[in-house]
Amino acid sequence: MKLKDLINMLNEIAPIQYSEHWDNPGLLVGDEEQDIETVYIALDATSDVIEAASDARADLLLTHHPLIFRPLNRVSSDSYVGRRVMKLVSDKISLFSMHTDFDVTQMGIEAASMLNLIEVRILEPTLTEDIGLGAMGYLKEDLSLRDLAEKVKKDLNVPFVKVYGDPEDTIVKVAILPGSGSSGIDSAAGEGCDVLITGDIGHHDGTDALEKGINIIDAGHFGVEKLFIGFMSQYLAKAAPELKVIEDKVQKSYIII
Repeated sequence: MKLKDLINMLNEIAPIQYSEHWDNPGLLVGDEEQDIETVYIALDATSDVIEAASDARADLLLTHHPLIFRPLNRVSSDSYVGRRVMKLVSDKISLFSMHTDFDVTQMGIEAASMLNLIEVRILEPTLTEDIGLGAMGYLKEDLSLRDLAEKVKKDLNVPFVKVYGDPEDTIVKVAILPGSGSSGIDSAAGEGCDVLITGDIGHHDGTDALEKGINIIDAGHFGVEKLFIGFMSQYLAKAAPELKVIEDKVQKSYIII
C-alpha cells in the first residue's frame, strides 16, 4: 500500500483539519509514494520506540503525539529531535501522527467505551455536538470513588491511580478527558459529573476541583492515552488487513517507588 493511500484511510477517522491550530499532526517524516508493509504504532516517537520500529523493519511509525511541534532550524545530532529524525530517515521509516484530530473524533468516546459508560456525550464539543474533547456518561451501577478507582485501573490497564476526594463518595456520573485534563475540571463540574478521570493533575488543580464539587482520578497522561495504540491496531487490522501491524511495548509511564 502506498503511504498516501494509508494517509487517506487515517484521515477518514480523524480528519487533519479538525486538529487544533497550535498542533502539528500528519506526515512529519517521509515520502507519500513510499510502499508500506509494516506499521509500528506507539504513543510517542521516543528514541527507544524508533529503535524498536527499526528492529521490526517498520516502514511507518504511527504515533499519537507529534515528534515535531515547532519549526526546525536544523536537523543534526545536536538535538534529540534532530537525532530521531535522522534515524527515521536513515532507516527509511516514515512518521505520521494523529493528535488533536484524533482527540476530538475518537479518544474521548473510546475511553468512555472502555469504562462501559452509558448515555455518553462529548464533554467539550468543538465543531459539532459529536466532535470534541473528552466524554461523559453514567455508570451502569453506582460505585464508591474507591471502587471506581479500582475499575479504572482494571479497565485502562494502569498499575496505579491518584485520587482527589473521599474514597467513600458515591459516583454516578463520570467525565473522562484523556491527556492533560485540568482544563476540563470546570466543564465536568458544570455538567454535574461526580468525578473527572484524566491525567497530569497537580496539587492545586486537584484541591481546587474538590472545592468545585468534583472528585478526580488521575490515571496518568500515558495511562489513558495509550488506548490510541490498541484502537489504531484494531482499525488497521480491519481496514487494511494486508498490513503487518505491531503495537509498541517499549514505552512505559513513570513509576511510583
